[in-house]
Amino acid sequence: MARQSFPEGFLWGAATSAQQIEGGRRAQGRGESIWDRFAAVSGKIEDGSNPDVACDHYRLWRDDIERMRWLGLGAYRFSISWPRIMPAGAGAINAAGLDFYDALVDGLLAEGIEPFPTLYHWDLPQALQDRGGWGARDTAEGFVEYAAAVSRRLGDRVKQWTTHNEPWCIATLGHEEGHHAPGHLDPAEALRAAHHLLLSHGWATAAIRREVSDAEVGIVLNYCPAYPASDSEADVDAARWFDGFFNRWYLDPVMRGAYPEDAVADRIVRGHLVSPDLPFEQDGDLAAIAAPVDFLGLNYYSRNIMQADAAGRPRDVKTVPAEDLTDMGWEVYPDGLHASLMRVHREYAPGKIYIAENGAAYTDPVDADGRIADQRRITYHQGHCLAARRAIADGVPLAGYFVWSLLDNFEWGFGFTKRFGLFGVDFDTQQRRPKDSAFWYRDVVAANAVDDTVTPSNQGESRALDR
Repeated sequence: MARQSFPEGFLWGAATSAQQIEGGRRAQGRGESIWDRFAAVSGKIEDGSNPDVACDHYRLWRDDIERMRWLGLGAYRFSISWPRIMPAGAGAINAAGLDFYDALVDGLLAEGIEPFPTLYHWDLPQALQDRGGWGARDTAEGFVEYAAAVSRRLGDRVKQWTTHNEPWCIATLGHEEGHHAPGHLDPAEALRAAHHLLLSHGWATAAIRREVSDAEVGIVLNYCPAYPASDSEADVDAARWFDGFFNRWYLDPVMRGAYPEDAVADRIVRGHLVSPDLPFEQDGDLAAIAAPVDFLGLNYYSRNIMQADAAGRPRDVKTVPAEDLTDMGWEVYPDGLHASLMRVHREYAPGKIYIAENGAAYTDPVDADGRIADQRRITYHQGHCLAARRAIADGVPLAGYFVWSLLDNFEWGFGFTKRFGLFGVDFDTQQRRPKDSAFWYRDVVAANAVDDTVTPSNQGESRALDR
């Protein structure tokens, strides 16, 4: 067995989001979010659940920091709830909401854990949605007001700031495909939403830097490499189409100040645009979007195999047996992480990259001894950590790795049916239980290294945090 060490100072962390773990829907002045409203509609959430309580992190955050300390984490990536800070979306600030994050930051720092807040992880105040949501340019302006208020309060201690998490999901899943809040089916609105999200990122980047002189500001994009199902011209083009729509539509404006021309042409062919002139773009927008970032966060879970169907439309196909997929139906493909990091480094050259999310959903039972033996998750993370280490050796400026997720949580439209956590959560009792992957990850963090060969980690160790 060989051990692959990471550079000194490499940051090991875990990630969550406010809507997925906090609960406290009506606590201390929090306003309604679009996900509160969406989850209340019958049939929108797979198991009929809602995020009103979720992991009850709003009450149990001190216990959860103790779990982070036990893991030895160097950083914690969490999101701040916009409706908890500004219940109406703009204007009046809810002091209790800021107090919560103020205490959370202090608690993290007391344990030597660096706070990595994300300002927007999908929980738009419903009050802003009622006025047009991300389809309206005014929402981008509201985001800047919110970002300034939060960074002003926390910026004396918080230096790492992420504006948005996965704008593709917000725009496409929420506004074009209807799977996420607000549940719309409007491709034109999705394009406007994507633009306003990116514009708000650029504007907020400047606002945060005005409030926090030594801030490092970035954005987190989900990245999914596309591979053609065959060497046919149609399948190769299907992979190009997906890459333009999913990856480059966001990377190019942020890193190059332009939308990809071929992806714009694809949108015209599909009827989402009538010309290359984007109707939502105003003078100066792309320059604002391309404000230099201090880091780029990438979320990687799997790859897509793209094939052209009989009508020439691109579709994702599976090439491995169903039993080899995660519970999300995603292929386990660590080489795709290495390829993604290399491509982004080669073509966009960000000065610093974080793997901001990487994880796998598996449902593993609690055995009679209270153990959750999730070897598949260990194998997943081990393979992806080794892929990350290869990318570093190949010159990628990778500075950290954040596991998704610290806790099993409310997994959006899937409710509580998909479990990504290092800690299992009983959502009836709020009992947290470390999985074998938590013990494995603790060993990785302590050693700053990953073994080439996967072996079950600390199977017989006391589950001291089982409460």
